Amino acid sequence: MEQLREYRYIIVTIFSIFAILLIGAYYSESFSQKLEYLELFILFGSLLFVFSMLVVFAILGFESFAIYMAIFISVVMMMYGIIGVILVTAMTYLAWGIVFSIELLLIYHDVPSATEWFQGRYSFKSFEMEYYAFYPMTIMLYVLVDLLPNIWHGERIERFSPHQIFDKMREVLE
Repeated sequence: MEQLREYRYIIVTIFSIFAILLIGAYYSESFSQKLEYLELFILFGSLLFVFSMLVVFAILGFESFAIYMAIFISVVMMMYGIIGVILVTAMTYLAWGIVFSIELLLIYHDVPSATEWFQGRYSFKSFEMEYYAFYPMTIMLYVLVDLLPNIWHGERIERFSPHQIFDKMREVLE
């Protein structure tokens, strides 16, 4: 129960949103208002499902999530068609790419928890596949998270070398 303490506020917020939408649907004066509240309820539930799947995706890692992703994409295809599948795939790539790239930047800055994160989830071969898949996102996040703030505040800019990170990860994971 102690582990859920930090998630208490988000859980209360989610239940509150659902409760407010249901109360709004119950006390609405016209059928069209009730329909709008119920549509918002279903939309919010769908969004919550998608984001919870992305959280599971981030926790389990890219390789072990493949079966869950296949099932999820099948369900989305049945419900929303190919456009839904393309959107889910793109959002998953972006979400996982951001998580992976931020962890790489933390490795670059010698954060021990990032090393533990990679050791717990990857072999060097699986890391290498994701490294190449998310290479553009790593460069983009370096520019947005490291380079631009340093330029903005006039701080010293370190030379960034993704290949140096790759070599460091080879030592950590082998």
